[in-house]
Amino acid sequence: MFSQATFDFLDELAAHNERAWFAANRERYETQVRTPALAFIAAMEPALRRFAPHFRADPRPTGGSLMRIHRDTRFSRDKRPYKTNIGIQFRHERGKDVHAAAFYVHLAGDGCFFGAGCWHPDPVALAGIRTRIAEQPQRWFAVRDDPRFTAHWALAGDSLSRPPRGYAPDHPAIDDIRRKDFIALAPLSFAEATADGLADLAAQRFAAALPLLDFLCHQADGADSGYPRP
Repeated sequence: MFSQATFDFLDELAAHNERAWFAANRERYETQVRTPALAFIAAMEPALRRFAPHFRADPRPTGGSLMRIHRDTRFSRDKRPYKTNIGIQFRHERGKDVHAAAFYVHLAGDGCFFGAGCWHPDPVALAGIRTRIAEQPQRWFAVRDDPRFTAHWALAGDSLSRPPRGYAPDHPAIDDIRRKDFIALAPLSFAEATADGLADLAAQRFAAALPLLDFLCHQADGADSGYPRP
């Protein structure tokens, strides 16, 4: 699937992030980046169907699991037109955008990793997750500290500097309630990213993170978290 040529293209794109260069190298993008990415997504579909049937591997060239290479520069001072990484998101079937509960694969010349969880959930969803943690801290700890999860995954993302309004500073899960992102990352080496067994490895890692996704997707009792029940 992915190869040294994939990462060579991404590195060269980082050095020549301009439309003229991309147009001249469009065929390389198609053969070295998009084609192997779509093949990987297709290979993940049967695995997800087995252990996470509510998460979708969509191999369409546009509008599917492969994220756009074009950057949204409308509100950014950084006007470089292209992303220099491959982003692949296996989103919950009812997820609307990149903020939905999902599994994720990130490939770039400066590092690769797997991701799982909710990145920048909207305010309603974020409030629902915090409520669930606050009301069921022991269940949250069981998910967060499960040895099968912590063997490869670590929670990451942004947090508030203070407890959000309405939560006691001495709540046993206050450090997690302060989170603004509920994502976990697992390392992925270059050798693993370019190996034939990448889809099998991704399935193993994602299966270990499934309890986290399950916790985030279920609504807290009496609260509308904005997340569907798998």
